[in-house]
Amino acid sequence: MPAKLKDYRPSDKEPFMNEKQREYFRAKLLSWKEDILKEARETLQHLQDENQNHPDLADRASSETDRSIELRARDRQRKLIAKIDAALARIDDGSYGYCEETGEPISLRRLEARPIATLSIEAQERHERRERVYRDD
Repeated sequence: MPAKLKDYRPSDKEPFMNEKQREYFRAKLLSWKEDILKEARETLQHLQDENQNHPDLADRASSETDRSIELRARDRQRKLIAKIDAALARIDDGSYGYCEETGEPISLRRLEARPIATLSIEAQERHERRERVYRDD
C-alpha cells in the first residue's frame, strides 16, 4: 500500500468514494491480488516438485488427493482474481462501492471486510433468501 495510505482508514465523515477512498480500495485489491498470485506461483512450484513417482500406492493416492485439493483451491482463487479485476474496473468506471441492485452506497465496513462486494448487506440478504427458497423447491 502506498505510504500516503498506510495509516488511512475510510470514514463516514468524508464524501463517499472520494479519490482517497478509491485509491485506498484500489491498493487493497491490488495487494490482495498479488498475494493470491504469489500463493499460486508457490503452489505451482510445489506441484512440480511433488511430480514424482511414488512407488507406494498409499503415498501415490495421498499425493493425488493433496494435488486435487490444491487444484480446487487454485480454481477458487482464479475466480476470486476475476472478481478483484471486476472490482478494479468498477473503481475505474466510478460504480465501485454502489449496490448493483439498488444503486445505494455499500457500507464502508462491508467494503473493508469484502472489497469485492457488489451488493449492500440488505440486497445480499434478499438474494440469499431467494436462493434458499428456490433451492428448497
